[in-house]
Amino acid sequence: MSILDTSPHTRGYAPRPLATPLRVGAVDGAARTPDPLVRRLLRAKKAYSTRFVAAAVEADPAAFDLITDPTQAPRPGDVVLARVVTIGQHRRLESPASRRQILFEGDEIVVSYGSRYAADQFHAVIPEDLGPCHLAAAGGLASRVVDQHAAIKDATVIEPVGLLSNANGVVNLSAFAPYPVRPASSASGAASRVPVVAVVGTSMNSGKSTALACLARGLAAAGRTVHAGKATGTGAGNDAHHYTDAGADHVIDFTDFGLPSTFGLAFEDVRDVFATMADVLASPAGRGAPDVVLIEIADGLYQGDTRRLLTDEAFRTVVDRVVFAAGDALGASGGVGALRALGCEPSVVSGVLTSSPLAMAEARAELDVRVVPTFDLCLPSVALSAAGLAPAAGVAPAGDLVPVGEAGDSHAIA
Repeated sequence: MSILDTSPHTRGYAPRPLATPLRVGAVDGAARTPDPLVRRLLRAKKAYSTRFVAAAVEADPAAFDLITDPTQAPRPGDVVLARVVTIGQHRRLESPASRRQILFEGDEIVVSYGSRYAADQFHAVIPEDLGPCHLAAAGGLASRVVDQHAAIKDATVIEPVGLLSNANGVVNLSAFAPYPVRPASSASGAASRVPVVAVVGTSMNSGKSTALACLARGLAAAGRTVHAGKATGTGAGNDAHHYTDAGADHVIDFTDFGLPSTFGLAFEDVRDVFATMADVLASPAGRGAPDVVLIEIADGLYQGDTRRLLTDEAFRTVVDRVVFAAGDALGASGGVGALRALGCEPSVVSGVLTSSPLAMAEARAELDVRVVPTFDLCLPSVALSAAGLAPAAGVAPAGDLVPVGEAGDSHAIA
């Protein structure tokens, strides 16, 4: 089982064409006086991944400046003011409130640097300077695309104006995040005292997020307090909002720890994010301590960080159950075998494959693991069984009504 390199850099990759940068200080051939920085920062479209920095900018824009040295090497999470040069794959930028802001050439945007691993979209890495690069994700990822899926458009091209700075130097998301990342070895142990269910899958878009949301729905309907999170991937608000809408009482993702993406980080950092998140989610919040914690792991089993995480002690110490999402029957069969080779036993198989009755029948014929239609996880009895939980004492769960979409209809959107 091969592992893809999880720490790429731009050296060694063939450069991809970038559009000619816009002429600074000119619009339609006429010279104009640049806006004062305060006004520019307030007018710039901010990205979801920068939402905590964006709030600080809105509160006190005069506290920020720009570092415009073109040779400056950005780090993961560094915040940049950039100009949109050419519209490509991403025509919209997700706002801090998750509104899809339409982009126009010439727009100034506040995004953050990070790498991306998306088999259905882009392989992108942090550039080595402040030269033109790409908007590699709608959540606000400044990166340099080195490869892409054949079915999508070339990436939107952006031109960095400068790194955001304040009295402490270059502004990084981690300095404004609500939660610090702690070493896995310093975990409080809260996660070991609460049942933790991990949701993993064969690949991107295999139905992981929808499966987790449906599981949260079913457990909440059974009278359980659910906390949920996404530990790895590329920053975007859709999945977190999906978990909240499904009934999770407390929801966080890796962007709450100051990371626009987890790809390209040292594995030890990825592991620490997972361990810290598990502890945070297992701790009291809102209506108190959770009865169960649900955590999604992005991408598929062959993605390097995912594979290593599933075999790491930090994962094995806290995770009690694994729910597996697959796109088809063969992926389900191979994925269950791969999981078992890694020492993980799935409690159920679900995901996109359950959209097809024929694919479900194929999977059930080959597997000794229960195959559950994604939306059946909304049913209290099914959710409790998948999570390995008994009905809450003294609580009458909501009846097992057929959920919207019907039991066998997955329509996964992850």
